[in-house]
Amino acid sequence: MNKKLIGLVVKTAAGLLVAAAATAGFVIWRTSGKVEIKFDIHINSEAIYFSTYAEPPQFAIWLENPESGELRQVFVTYRAARGDWEGKSDVPVAVPHWTMLFRDRGDEKVDGVSGATPKKESFVVQVEVSPGSEWICWLEMNLAGDYNEYYPQFNRVTLQEDEFSCGQPALLYRADIKAERGNGYTPQLAYMSIWDNGTNSLAPVDSTITTAQNVFDTIYISIVKPKPRIFKKSIKQQEDVLNEIK
Repeated sequence: MNKKLIGLVVKTAAGLLVAAAATAGFVIWRTSGKVEIKFDIHINSEAIYFSTYAEPPQFAIWLENPESGELRQVFVTYRAARGDWEGKSDVPVAVPHWTMLFRDRGDEKVDGVSGATPKKESFVVQVEVSPGSEWICWLEMNLAGDYNEYYPQFNRVTLQEDEFSCGQPALLYRADIKAERGNGYTPQLAYMSIWDNGTNSLAPVDSTITTAQNVFDTIYISIVKPKPRIFKKSIKQQEDVLNEIK
């Protein structure tokens, strides 16, 4: 390798290091003082396995401003968001309260927060909010085919079949949080979401709810600093360039 080429490599490497330092500083500046609400959910695979269809649960997460009533979507499973069900035009009982609040009102942000139904046991999603702001965190969940004696597939008394194969009704979890870094919260089971002939209502959870309470092993909400995603991507790009030079 001649001196000119060596000099070029050295200058290029030095330039990349300067760029990396500048990128790091920029990202640190961008995330300084900012906070995100992080939702960590662990899904009970055994509860899924013993349901009739053995499919992951449908769920939605959103925030509510306790003063203004402003609602902000965080995540909803794709099928529930789009009403995309195999062999059925729609299943409004999957997450009926979320459906009433957002999808039925034509919220344009539905597509932006929807995602594939998690296949793994662990699920994480984060959303940025203003530091110090206060929110009510809501999570609604239903596991299809999670039948019990109170919510059977076919009711021998009324001679009615579970039209949407819902099983036990959707459950609503709630946590009141303040977005200060380091805070942590465990949402509590608040309501069951009852859909009946086109209308939805919330009722206290009673003894008719059994296995549905075990679909999520844990739900934990923490207030964290945003991840420096740009920095990680830039470093990878710089490593690729250096490898090409070598």
